[in-house]
Amino acid sequence: SIPFFAVYISVLLGNGTLLYLIKDDHSLHEPMYYFLAMLAGTDLMVTLTTMPTVMGVLWMNHRQMSHGACFLQAYFIHSLSIVESGVLLAMAYDRFIAIRTPLRYNSILTNSRVMKVGLGVLMRGFLSLVPPIVPLYWFSYCRSHVLSHAFCLHQDVMKLTCADITFNRVYPVILVALTFFLDALIILFSYILILKTVMGIASGEERAKALNTCVSHISCVLVFYITVIGLTFIHRFGKHAPRVIHITMSYVYFLFPPFMNPIIYSIKTKQIQRSIIRLFSVHRRA
Repeated sequence: SIPFFAVYISVLLGNGTLLYLIKDDHSLHEPMYYFLAMLAGTDLMVTLTTMPTVMGVLWMNHRQMSHGACFLQAYFIHSLSIVESGVLLAMAYDRFIAIRTPLRYNSILTNSRVMKVGLGVLMRGFLSLVPPIVPLYWFSYCRSHVLSHAFCLHQDVMKLTCADITFNRVYPVILVALTFFLDALIILFSYILILKTVMGIASGEERAKALNTCVSHISCVLVFYITVIGLTFIHRFGKHAPRVIHITMSYVYFLFPPFMNPIIYSIKTKQIQRSIIRLFSVHRRA
């Protein structure tokens, strides 16, 4: 329980600090940091969704959960994963506009447009998971009620039902293709265009400066999608793999990106570094 608790606390502190800095520091009131705040908020919600049951098992050996609470947890876990993918896509769009049309950046990414993009990302995540989760409430469960993880996942729960789950098998595959896979393709395409634009800049110093503004986002994208691909491959092709590998990959998927994202942005973004230094210097003087 100690390593898990340490990681959870680090995630809460790291993402909570990012949210506080973006709210408090007026120099961070820009579209890039608004999207970063959405990413930090999503990571916080993922952590708060899984933490109670994981720590309940590790601390108190509490291994029971009501059907309603289980389905609700599955709904939030999967919805927030799609929201995170959407936020990373929105951040790619932000970097694309900043580098391709820097003079029109503020006129294109206005506060109202950022809010609309954010609302669209949230709606896509939370509405797209309603169709597969709602049927779980009226399915009959005649098999073992033992889950593979310390939290509820849709693919885990649906295996316990005796009803026809054809829709619940097919819909998630289509959803993953239209969200994670499509988002990853668009992000890749946007970076190809960004790279093309950067290569057209005459000054080597300006090229490095432009690319440096994308490093943090690229790192977060790689962390997120590598864990998504790893978990997907384990679920699809690792049926004979030891159970501990399945469980470990699920924890890596839910803990590694929220843990790494604040660290990546704190190390790679000078404005965030300055805000952190300012925050600590104010507290020291106080």
